[in-house]
Amino acid sequence: MSDAVSPWEQPLAELNYLYGKPSAKALFKEHAEDFMVDEELGFELDGEGEHVCIHIIKRGVNTQAVAKAIAKHAQVAPREVAYAGQKDRQGVCSQWFSVPVPIKKHIDFSALNDESIFVTEQQRHGRRLRLGCHRGNHFKIRLREVDEPLAVLSRINAVRQGVPNYFGEQRFGHGGHNLTMAQRMFQGERIRDKKLRSMVISAARSYIFNQIVSLRVAEHGLAKTLQHEVFMLSGSNAFFTDAITPENITRLVQGDIELSAPMVGKGDKALVAQERQWLAPFNEWCAGLAQLGLKGERRMLRLYPENLTVAAPSENVIELSFSLKKGCFATALLRELVDYRQSENSITRNHDENIAK
Repeated sequence: MSDAVSPWEQPLAELNYLYGKPSAKALFKEHAEDFMVDEELGFELDGEGEHVCIHIIKRGVNTQAVAKAIAKHAQVAPREVAYAGQKDRQGVCSQWFSVPVPIKKHIDFSALNDESIFVTEQQRHGRRLRLGCHRGNHFKIRLREVDEPLAVLSRINAVRQGVPNYFGEQRFGHGGHNLTMAQRMFQGERIRDKKLRSMVISAARSYIFNQIVSLRVAEHGLAKTLQHEVFMLSGSNAFFTDAITPENITRLVQGDIELSAPMVGKGDKALVAQERQWLAPFNEWCAGLAQLGLKGERRMLRLYPENLTVAAPSENVIELSFSLKKGCFATALLRELVDYRQSENSITRNHDENIAK
């Protein structure tokens, strides 16, 4: 293999900041407890049915490793185990899994408990969990070695108003490897592994989305609207194209609709003229994604943290607590607050399922 540096090695490095690049620096993920995530399912389990839902707190292990452990214990194929969302390996994260278990059969999943997995609850449910069926996630983040605490705190009120909804680094693999694979795929190289192929395709779409959002931040910010927009219905994947009108301005203020950016795929009817111009440099990848049959979709332009609180328990430590809708990355908020570096311990241990090898 060539030792040449990939042009996608740092896929977030050049993305524009909404509030300017932070001056403060900090250390992130020095310990697993510095990154805590609680999945918010958003609906009640019905207590009966042919699936058992298991609530697990995991530490230092990725979602798929937990799913495999559940499958082995339940004596089913790993593909039979479902979950609402994938969580980072480096951190303390809670999430729900589901596995089919015959009605008359009882399995005690607490037998899985060890230093990495702890089962807090299990109950039956009538349906298999679907990827993305949860409401969102609640985060507790501790930043260490903060060199300018006041500079971080002075940006809190700004990020409450929203930040660019960028996809995080883990979507692109270590050193942007998934994007290098995407380029090779669009040049004709076949990826036989279905899981790897899916990750590479997702990385390519996410990269283009980030670039379009970054261009919009540079030219318009996130508050100014275009004369024609593709609006998303809040809490839904549905969208529509319309001119900016007093009615649509009111709906934006009320949170009924949101501004969006494209997740490119087949067809360009859901693009406004300005977006077509911004997408021009990515025509090769856009065409490749369309040929794969992916349907053109939209993703909300701005990420809004819910119930954001901040504490400073010591001179150079800052703690954040907030919730995000599903599919949003906590690091998108962090990068607007502080120029963080991830602990070498975390990088060494991070073999997250989103890293393609």
